[in-house]
Amino acid sequence: MVSRGERGPPAGDLAALAELSEAALLGGLRERFLRQQVYTDIGDILIAVNPFQPLPLYGREVSERYRHHETGALPPHIFAVASRAYHAMLGRRGGGPLNQCIVISGESGAGKTESTKLLLQHIMNLCRGNSQLEQRILQVNPLLEAFGNAQTVMNDNSSRFGKYIQLRFQKNTVQGAKLSEYLLEKSRVVQQDTGERNFHIFYYMFAGLSSEEKEMYGLLDPSLYRYISGRFGTQDVAQRWKHKYQEVCNALDMVGFQEQEQVDMQAILAGVLSLGNVTFEPEESNGSVKVSKTSWGWLKAAAGQFGVQEDELLKCLICTMSVTRGEQIQRFHTQQQAEDARDSIAKVAYGRVFGWIVCKINELLAENVDPEVELREIGILDIFGFENFAVNRFEQLCINLANEQLQHFFNHHIFQLEQAAYKEEELPWETITFNNNEPILNLLLAKPLGLLSLLDEQSAFPQGTDKTFVDKLNINFKGNLHFQPARGRVLGFSIIHYAGKVVPGADDKFNSTRKQSAGAQFRHSLMVLMEKMYSANPHFVRCIKPNSQKEPGVVDNQVVLQQLRYNGLLETIRIRRDGFSWRPSFEEFAERYGILLVKPDVSLTKESCLEILRSTELTGWICGKSKLFFKYWHEEQLAKYMERLERAAVVIQKVFRGFRCRKSYLKLVAELRAQAQWLQEEAERERSRQLAAEAEAQKRISLPVPMPRKRRPQPCPHPPDQPPQPPVPRPRSKLTESTPFDNFLDPSAPRPVLGTEEIGEEAKMRRLKRGATLRWFKETQAQKVMQDDGAFPDWLHGMISRREAENLLIHKPLGCFLVRISQSRPGYILTYRGESRCRHYMIQMQPNARYVILGEDRAHTSLTELVQYHQTVGIQPFMELLTVPCGQKSSESLDDRNLECLTLGAPAAEGETSPEEQACPSRPSTIRPALQSGAAMVLRHVWFRRSKNCQKEQSLEKSGTKPCSGKERGSQRAFPRLHSSIRLAMQEIQQFSSSPSNTSLQSCCQAVSIEDVKPK
Repeated sequence: MVSRGERGPPAGDLAALAELSEAALLGGLRERFLRQQVYTDIGDILIAVNPFQPLPLYGREVSERYRHHETGALPPHIFAVASRAYHAMLGRRGGGPLNQCIVISGESGAGKTESTKLLLQHIMNLCRGNSQLEQRILQVNPLLEAFGNAQTVMNDNSSRFGKYIQLRFQKNTVQGAKLSEYLLEKSRVVQQDTGERNFHIFYYMFAGLSSEEKEMYGLLDPSLYRYISGRFGTQDVAQRWKHKYQEVCNALDMVGFQEQEQVDMQAILAGVLSLGNVTFEPEESNGSVKVSKTSWGWLKAAAGQFGVQEDELLKCLICTMSVTRGEQIQRFHTQQQAEDARDSIAKVAYGRVFGWIVCKINELLAENVDPEVELREIGILDIFGFENFAVNRFEQLCINLANEQLQHFFNHHIFQLEQAAYKEEELPWETITFNNNEPILNLLLAKPLGLLSLLDEQSAFPQGTDKTFVDKLNINFKGNLHFQPARGRVLGFSIIHYAGKVVPGADDKFNSTRKQSAGAQFRHSLMVLMEKMYSANPHFVRCIKPNSQKEPGVVDNQVVLQQLRYNGLLETIRIRRDGFSWRPSFEEFAERYGILLVKPDVSLTKESCLEILRSTELTGWICGKSKLFFKYWHEEQLAKYMERLERAAVVIQKVFRGFRCRKSYLKLVAELRAQAQWLQEEAERERSRQLAAEAEAQKRISLPVPMPRKRRPQPCPHPPDQPPQPPVPRPRSKLTESTPFDNFLDPSAPRPVLGTEEIGEEAKMRRLKRGATLRWFKETQAQKVMQDDGAFPDWLHGMISRREAENLLIHKPLGCFLVRISQSRPGYILTYRGESRCRHYMIQMQPNARYVILGEDRAHTSLTELVQYHQTVGIQPFMELLTVPCGQKSSESLDDRNLECLTLGAPAAEGETSPEEQACPSRPSTIRPALQSGAAMVLRHVWFRRSKNCQKEQSLEKSGTKPCSGKERGSQRAFPRLHSSIRLAMQEIQQFSSSPSNTSLQSCCQAVSIEDVKPK
């Protein structure tokens, strides 16, 4: 049964092309791109063309428009893909709740990484709640970019690894995230081709670290390091890198990395660079090698930065230890083997750091829910694009294999499954041919005669060489259309991928145990990834690179056409135009949309499905033997019918609830009126009885009866041996007793009334939370918030309520603010005087001792730094600037007497009593003893730490060392584990570099680099 109509694809959809040809497809994409419409639909598949420039397409207002996306109502956008995946995960798009995955593919430089960030941004906007988890998830991308991306000849920000981000949801709220990484290109650490750079983080560190921090980590001029080829950049580039380094540090703080962990991580990265400068020379006696005299300092520095002993690192470089029959055998390396060992250690160290970062992210972002709670997922795959360089190594082989798998996944869902369903249901269908890349996958992955299997087999032979490996490939793949042997006597071969021919580099050693293990691991992880994707509902984003020069507004027809051809987009348009991408069974459709018939007990049969469809105005669908076949836009049309029915149900519920409430109200009013009438009648009857009694009394006239005289009360005599006792005062309410951080600044503000004590479990829990927050402030925060002069900032107003804070700011100018201690949790609340009302921003204290305003994307090391930052940068989402702090009323004394008693100056003299034993000079003598004792309890702990710090500062001043600043008080600065060893090694390197024989070399190196940029 067929139903067809005039409804077609929406605007901006290439499936609506009247003429289906390469020229028409290229012309449509080109025309839209030149109008800065970089997104185009092919049915439910998005084509994204990299504009190579920022466009005003991703602001908050645009994201709000795509929260409830309707095809045809808005132009194609990356946010629309995120909305479709999110609503499909929740079961709002024609099916039950299902796991979703978004597959982003394209060449290197086509814009996959930016598309991933935009997808994450919009999904977090869709599920935004009152937690900081969304912001922490968004900070994962800049963190991984710094450690996993690098500049290549094709892309300035190329992902040198693949990642699959799994966002886990409970209903419509994100509960956690998990990250999987694939095949980090570790060879880039030790070698970069012409026009390329090492990973970003190395350059960010040189540009962003201060001189003191470089000295701490043991970093010298960047031109001295071999692993970054002695190249750094211009002044403008260094400024941009410095800003990126600050973003990385903020991302580490936001995600939750501890300060010591960050220091250790950067020390290891410095050790990788130092290790690259270690050189070797042959020993004259036994033919082994030794570390050259000029690089002993670098070896010591690397050992200190890695946190290991120098002799242990040396053994790993110059010899190999093996155990045979319980006996240790030591084999010394040749010079080439020692250099290979050095580079291998550097690559493994960097790979371990990257893997540790990923594991730490998963640990910090793991969901904290009951294991029995079912969670749904949205997975986003951002993996390296197809690559074909002048020199292609083993990593390029694995990268292109992953792209072959993704292309096969696309073909499987778009062509194979769909056309197999048409054949099975016996629908009239003309088969669409497509470029099937299954033979290429068999060439690479088949067992036991696939390329990777043969590599594993050859690597197991001790006598195996690259020649024997290539000869075996030539024998097994002779006549294969996707394998070409090298011509003449050149040792090599070529693989014809779906995207073009790739020739592996001649200098790459294929016969290697390392490649064997890396290949096996990559195959396994790729298999696990594909299993996850095949179990989810896919959404595809195909990224296109408009030109190879990375120029904005330029379209190279040949470059674009080549990508359209090998991606099979012409065939994709044909199958999306003529095919049916949504194919539910009769049972699934009737169960989901049976409510449209507005009758109970709808049977899950073919007849019910047809009745449902006849009740709608849907056209263009086909009914098969066991399934219904719909166009990709039919899901949204049915969703509109469901929404209309849901709105009608809401109206019915509203009217019914109003009727029920009105009925209850009228019944209650009637009862009250009846009760009032009864009371009135009773009052009238009582008055009648009183009148009758008075009349009866007037009839009986009798003489008055005299009243007895009252005796005056006599005082109670006291025993002669006891003094007179004072009167017992009336008990006071605990609500009027100030705690050490109560701050009733406004005398006219309403105070708690005597005798109104809170009772019950809720009041008890409130008091317990309040006490716990006070202890938290006393023990961990009081000293950190104090200024250098021992006083609290004037914007800190202790523990006051929301209403008291608003009363303080009600007559203040716009932008006035104060910070108060939360009464219910460890943390602070920033109260801001807005235009029409006061806003209250929660300040969260993270486990790594960083301060974050809830919903902000920046972490701060101190409360003072947070306030200073938002005096120049507005608070989201209203971008409100802090202008004037709400100070104390009196300039001579603090309004909060208890905070005033905590402010301290430097100790006057030795033997002086502690502050709790002194009278506060500005405190009146009428202060209650309870307040004095409460402040003394707080002060005892603070004063001892304060006096101890003062003694340290005095000793540092005598020794000439600079004391710690106020910002660093309360937290000891983190240092690398072997900081002293690093300093000694750096001194040795600098002494050697300053010798006359090395003066010319040093001057040449300094000429290559630029001056270090001093931080603010």
